[in-house]
Amino acid sequence: MKRILVPTDFSNHAEYALKVAAQIAKKNNAEIYILHMLELPHEGNDALSEGHEIPEIMYFKKRAEEKLDELTQASYLDGIDVSEIIKIEGTFEGIIGISKKNDIDLIVMGSHGSNGFREMIIGSNTEKVVRTSEVPVLVIKRDTPDFNVNKFVFASDFSDEIRDTFAKAVEFSNKFGAHLNLVSINTPNNFKSTSVSEKIMSDFIANFKIDNYSTHIYNDVNIEKGILNFANSINADLIGMSTHGRRGLAHFFNGSISEDLVNHAVRPVITFKI
Repeated sequence: MKRILVPTDFSNHAEYALKVAAQIAKKNNAEIYILHMLELPHEGNDALSEGHEIPEIMYFKKRAEEKLDELTQASYLDGIDVSEIIKIEGTFEGIIGISKKNDIDLIVMGSHGSNGFREMIIGSNTEKVVRTSEVPVLVIKRDTPDFNVNKFVFASDFSDEIRDTFAKAVEFSNKFGAHLNLVSINTPNNFKSTSVSEKIMSDFIANFKIDNYSTHIYNDVNIEKGILNFANSINADLIGMSTHGRRGLAHFFNGSISEDLVNHAVRPVITFKI
């Protein structure tokens, strides 16, 4: 984990993410890329494509540069190699593009979540990044001066398709010396007996070398509530999941448990795309 990307809109929640990224960077001798996206009206983008420098655009870019310079002077970034990036593009597209261009290993984003009608209709940039990013995305909801991962919950159905993403979760857990709590959520709509669930998990884990872990089966009304309630019951430091990256109608009708968790969990959530 050598390159960490932190998108910022200069909000408090974005700085919460940057503070956590700084702690991770220091533990892994990593560098941080701080990205600010300037989203412009269509006429602004048209002008740029024609090579014009609109005064209003240059003003906002200059202000963003000043804010980034001020942000990088924060004491919690001392000793870290920090790069500043300003890009004029849609926020979601820009984050994904910069991530690929710079071979980013981890994206750390702040989010205040959303609920109800607003969440259903417009979603959030964080949610879109979680859905599509090829690299792990860590979402931070609150100020965390001491980001330690001692209890890491990883929820899954432990099917063969998550093998690669599970390996990334194990690697992340090992970097923090965390205890990995592997949990299978049992729901009324997808019920499995304890013996069946235990065998599925046991057979899956046999393919990996993991020492510091435990397995759990938790019953609840649905998967999202089960994960949140289990994480609360053990006072977890971090929740991890694989995500399928659904798009279009499939996403609208089926939803995404990982995106719901990003919106509703207070604890940090990290996602790994299948």
